[in-house]
Amino acid sequence: MSAPVSGPSPDRPLLFRNGLVLTMDDTHRVLPGTDVLVVGERIAEIGVGLAVPDGAIEIDASGGILMPGMIDTHRHMWQTAMRGYGADWTLTQYFVWYYLESGKLFRPEDIYAGNLLAAIEAIDAGVTTTVDWSHGLQSTDHADAAVDALREVPGRFVLAYGNIQQGPWEWSTSPQFRDFVERRFHSRDDMLGLQLAFDVTGDPAFPERAAFEVARELDLPVTTHAGVWGATNDDGIRLMHENGFMTPSTVYVHAATLTNDSYHRIAATGGSVSVSTESEQSAGQGYPPTWALCHHDIPVSLSMDTSVWWSGDLFSAMRTTLGADRSREHLEAHARADTVTHCRLRAEQVVDWATRGGSRALGLDDVVGSVATGRKADLVLIKNDRSPVMFPILNPYGHVAFQAQRGDVHSVVVNGRLVKHDHQLLGVDLAKARRHVEQTIDHLVGEMGAEAWAKGMNPDIPETKIQENPYTYTEWDAGSAQWKH
Repeated sequence: MSAPVSGPSPDRPLLFRNGLVLTMDDTHRVLPGTDVLVVGERIAEIGVGLAVPDGAIEIDASGGILMPGMIDTHRHMWQTAMRGYGADWTLTQYFVWYYLESGKLFRPEDIYAGNLLAAIEAIDAGVTTTVDWSHGLQSTDHADAAVDALREVPGRFVLAYGNIQQGPWEWSTSPQFRDFVERRFHSRDDMLGLQLAFDVTGDPAFPERAAFEVARELDLPVTTHAGVWGATNDDGIRLMHENGFMTPSTVYVHAATLTNDSYHRIAATGGSVSVSTESEQSAGQGYPPTWALCHHDIPVSLSMDTSVWWSGDLFSAMRTTLGADRSREHLEAHARADTVTHCRLRAEQVVDWATRGGSRALGLDDVVGSVATGRKADLVLIKNDRSPVMFPILNPYGHVAFQAQRGDVHSVVVNGRLVKHDHQLLGVDLAKARRHVEQTIDHLVGEMGAEAWAKGMNPDIPETKIQENPYTYTEWDAGSAQWKH
């Protein structure tokens, strides 16, 4: 007999009954009227009319879509306490606020608050694996707070360690960083991974070499904002390549303003690109590059960047990515006096990017990213019997990409554990997250003053001046052999 759902019970089997299953396996099988059985951490069986183990939780998936958990490969989780604050910012205003002026006000407890809320938000939206692109770690106390929050929420996470207040050649080589890695990651598992997160400015002296060498010594992947207009472009890619630091595990975020030469280097070395379409469209990193990445056969994953601006779910990421790519395809065709008669980028492909693309990028493709026997059970049931938008389901990929939204996430399983059911989070203290976020906001307003806080939501572009920062983005003028600020 199946048992009722009363809370998270990692030791009880789960049986999803009669769902429309998007396997996202190598053949992209779509299995209607199919059951999926989870025992322990793994998917034990997939079929029709499966027997119900004693004590199992049985979930009616009829009328819904059962798919792998979504994977976000680039999210600045520490900034989530400021949700929507920068809705009208440009990338320049973001840099000024966080890098040069107010980002240094964040205490360890503020990193904890942002990460806690972001982690809860992720699993609520069916994002079962999230890369915390944590470039606000001014000290290892901040880093400990980040990990504490991630460990508290029943999701799968990767801490991408960064510090925008120091050059990566400083913080990555410090004894404090080494001690942190040994303390918090001495035994690694697939529930919490570690990357190094830093950017390569294009300085011909290549000071980032030291950080790459640390990553190589510790066997850690590097994730880097590349191809960002006015900040990181082809010189950074060239320096990485010429010095042998481009690897299959490297994740290039945005990659929106690169030339064919850089795309060739990424493709040749097997790296992947994390596309944040909402971000690239709005902040100004460059036009979302999927149209170029597909041309160069570069693997793609999706990300939402930061809740300071955008929605913290991958439904929006899939939707905007399809829209941006198709808009570019039509625009290019019109410039040639031509007409697009068939869309090159399909909904099926962006659903793959939101799931399997992330697992490939993170080296977890044999662990998660598909609904297959033996894989870890990270699953999302999209079902909402109260919504007129959830029927009919005729094209399941199109439904996921264009019709569904976070409110349609019925159930979420992470590592075999049911963490959301019937649209309700299980085993998560949302009130605690609210309290911590409120304390962070009170702290920031108190430090900045109410007037500066309000003005920060739509700041003026400051007069051009050099401000002290150890890791300043600049543009190298090879002709005059000098830096332009």
